[in-house]
Amino acid sequence: MPLPQKFADFDIPNAGVTVWLFKKSGGAGGVAPVFTGHWIATTDELEAALKEAIAEARDAIEEVNPYNLLAQNNEASVLNIGTLETHADRIVAASADALQQRKVRNLRQIQNTDFYVIKLTSGGDVLHAVRKTDASWRSSRRGNYIDVLFRDEGLELDDAPQFSLSKYVDFFIVDDQILIKEKNKFESIVSYRQAHENDFAELQAEPLFAGLFTDLAPLVAFVGTNKIQLRRICAIRQKGHYQDQAFMARLRQHHAEYQLNLVFDANGRIQPTDETCSDIITALLDHRLSSAFSENVYNVPDATQVN
Repeated sequence: MPLPQKFADFDIPNAGVTVWLFKKSGGAGGVAPVFTGHWIATTDELEAALKEAIAEARDAIEEVNPYNLLAQNNEASVLNIGTLETHADRIVAASADALQQRKVRNLRQIQNTDFYVIKLTSGGDVLHAVRKTDASWRSSRRGNYIDVLFRDEGLELDDAPQFSLSKYVDFFIVDDQILIKEKNKFESIVSYRQAHENDFAELQAEPLFAGLFTDLAPLVAFVGTNKIQLRRICAIRQKGHYQDQAFMARLRQHHAEYQLNLVFDANGRIQPTDETCSDIITALLDHRLSSAFSENVYNVPDATQVN
């Protein structure tokens, strides 16, 4: 999948720059998060450094892959998802206008910022580069450290508040597309894990899914709030193999030869235990595969059907 053309052609060196600082609230129980943003004045030198870092981040992208619950990217790739599938459109809306009443006026508006957005504008085009903040933005950190400055071959006290802007980007927003470099941070900012928790709760309530098991409690406890397991369990719902009676019949018949540690009762229902939950998830994802060439059996983190 190629880079979106508007992203590839965006004139970063000549773009205008606005830095927005955001604090996030809400996002639990299926409620959309609230992003409260303020923009902050920046010097020409800082803006030039930020544009250079963003250009380098874009130039490092060699591959674009579709986002899905289990997809992973590497240092040269990004994951692509539409803004309508996330709450990222709220970030775009909150940073639309640099009104004077939204300008940073005091330190309190900066401290404990959750993430920041470097908004670039070129003609009618807009590019947002989003990054989760590090510990330098936490007010608690300043109470634990003495800030110093190296000058004239020695250290001296530095009372000026200091914050770090990373050279890296967690994700880009351009038009209706999101290009994700750091999946975990993207999901944290837009509350994707909370969406996974809600999805799992809905899955448990499905009679067809619940009816596969003698008791769902061990599986629910195994998944818990672990973000990786939540992704996997939501991918099970997305793939829907558990709804296919033929798939489930073959699973009961062949699980042992694929070295899946599964236990079925006399009625063909799965009996989850602490020891079997991992293999239950693997089986329902259809991620235990056999090679016709080596005759080996493999666990795979993700699977793309080719026929």
